[in-house]
Amino acid sequence: MLNATRRRARTAGRRAGLPAALRVGDVVEVRGAAEILATLDERGELDGLPFMPEMLRFCGQRLVVHKVAHKLCDTIERSGLRRMDGAVHLAGARCDGAAHGGCQTACSLYWKEEWLRRVDPGDALRNGAAPSAEEAAREEQARRRLEELLAANTRRPPGPDGEVRYRCQATELLRAAPERLPFRDLRQYVWDVRTGNAGVLATLRGILIGLFNRFQHLSSRVLPPWLRIKGGLRWGFVKGTAAGPTPTAHLGLKPGELVRVKPKEEILPTLNKDLLNRGLGFEEEMARYCGQVARVAARVERCIDERTGRMLRMKNPCIVLEGVVCAGVYNLNCPREFVPFWREIWLERVSEHGGAAADAGLNGTANGAVTVNGTAGGLPRAAAPGRERADAEDRRGDG
Repeated sequence: MLNATRRRARTAGRRAGLPAALRVGDVVEVRGAAEILATLDERGELDGLPFMPEMLRFCGQRLVVHKVAHKLCDTIERSGLRRMDGAVHLAGARCDGAAHGGCQTACSLYWKEEWLRRVDPGDALRNGAAPSAEEAAREEQARRRLEELLAANTRRPPGPDGEVRYRCQATELLRAAPERLPFRDLRQYVWDVRTGNAGVLATLRGILIGLFNRFQHLSSRVLPPWLRIKGGLRWGFVKGTAAGPTPTAHLGLKPGELVRVKPKEEILPTLNKDLLNRGLGFEEEMARYCGQVARVAARVERCIDERTGRMLRMKNPCIVLEGVVCAGVYNLNCPREFVPFWREIWLERVSEHGGAAADAGLNGTANGAVTVNGTAGGLPRAAAPGRERADAEDRRGDG
């Protein structure tokens, strides 16, 4: 396996001031098992980032760079943005949870550049020469070794009660991205534009929203209520108004059904002061979809708690919508693209005829077709609404 120090020196020289050598839109080929195995340590990691069993199915495939993962929002310690070097997200490449207890979070996978090979766009559709029998045998042997290594590292030590604890890219992100990325670090905005993650106007919008949110945070601490803008709320202005136990509704939604996200004014009474409905969060990024129509991709019943690795079981199943992701608009264009979880009380059925136009307009906004345990679908502030608080649902129930 490669020496980590030598590898970091090589990649640092190649990047020459950029967080990655790849850009949005580049065509890449996922390397074979033997090449990937050579980059991994005994934990199946490269620079603290695990290569997971769910990624093996992409080996040899040619995909397009969807986002450059030079930063990410910390959903474990809620420390803000973190910096990551030499990693990208690929279009349509999301975790299906097959090796992690059927987790339905559908995270956008992180790919280190060492696991990829850039493909000339003019050669993107041409297959390479077929490997010889000897090369194929070596690759198959390497694949078996890689499968064994990865399978042995999908679990943490069990909990005190013997409960299974999982280990994946999401649970290890603080080790893979140990450096905080302050708002004042202007390089991130240059990188957003130069890598193709965001345009100039979107980057300026993100900076202005970030400045506004910091002013709101300060004003809520030092100004009297009558001087605060919108009560000191963050941009998006979501404030829960439920005084007691939060209400619920059961629509029995199924994959393929067409729904509309209710207006924000109808959702706020279902949230408590912490923006929770029975432990599940609704935040500003989700409010951007209010009034829009989408199809149900899946019913979510389980997901991994990124802090502990526990598998959380939803007391009240949540909904994933096609084409709906956290686009990072209110979070400095974070490229992580979470899949938000939705309560049925936040949604309403619409007829196929009445919602067809809006449905067509929404699809295609996410990172390819998202798969949630085999169900095709689309793809929430610094912590992900819906999932960041899924553990709260498991611990607190109503509230």
